Amino acid sequence: MVKFSEDEQTVLWELFEAGVPYKKIGRTLGRGHSSVRKHIMYAGGKRPVVRQRCELRLSLTEREEISRGLAAGLSLRQIAAGLERSASTVCREVNANGGRRRYRALSADRAAWRRARRPKEAKLARCRRLRGIVEAKLTQRWSPEEISGWLARTYPNKAEMQVSHETIYQSLYVQGRGALRHELHVCLRSGRAMRRSKKWVKSCHGAGKIKNMVMISERPAEIDDRAVPGHWEGDLIFGKGLSAVGTLVERQTRYLILLGSSGDIPLSRSAVP
Repeated sequence: MVKFSEDEQTVLWELFEAGVPYKKIGRTLGRGHSSVRKHIMYAGGKRPVVRQRCELRLSLTEREEISRGLAAGLSLRQIAAGLERSASTVCREVNANGGRRRYRALSADRAAWRRARRPKEAKLARCRRLRGIVEAKLTQRWSPEEISGWLARTYPNKAEMQVSHETIYQSLYVQGRGALRHELHVCLRSGRAMRRSKKWVKSCHGAGKIKNMVMISERPAEIDDRAVPGHWEGDLIFGKGLSAVGTLVERQTRYLILLGSSGDIPLSRSAVP
């Protein structure tokens, strides 16, 4: 995979989240659009989270104070009081990193940073039974939200048999977390191999755009004035499920025709005042 610098990655993700096409992103960065697409696909279409240290965790400075306190023979409670931390926090820190005799601040800090690395092994990768159920439901065209809700209702007292819809999406899209077979993405209703930003879906690049569309504001003045009969205006009203009703209104006389779902048999005709 082609490497991008940190500055290039920042620009790449900002443009992608704004709905800019791959080719335009590639021209902006001076790279090929295929390289841009591969980089985005590897991350599953979602900007990777930059690792940061949590302020609630012990810092390297606090770990050095713990090491000095242990060397001076202080108790764990005395060390914790000096750091204004809970004694149990200091106790867990020392026991997880060799005990009183072997505790070293730098090695303990590196070990904590290593243990906090994400992502860890996915839940779907650990539990074969859960993975089999999720894959079977996906092949039946269930959405990840429906699968997550069904698992919660079916196994209310088994946390190991429950999984969030976001975990399912991550396992399908992010190549580094491929607990599920990657080809199962075709079973999703979107059919996409990676995620798209909402701006991309809602922009002109998404589906549903009418070709050669003429805006209502561009119609001739005589239609707006309703001076000449014979101009009809149509609309489609969707109801619950798959029901739909079409409307045709003659703009001058306000004569209304309602059409059923089949579109060939009028339901009713009436003159609208």
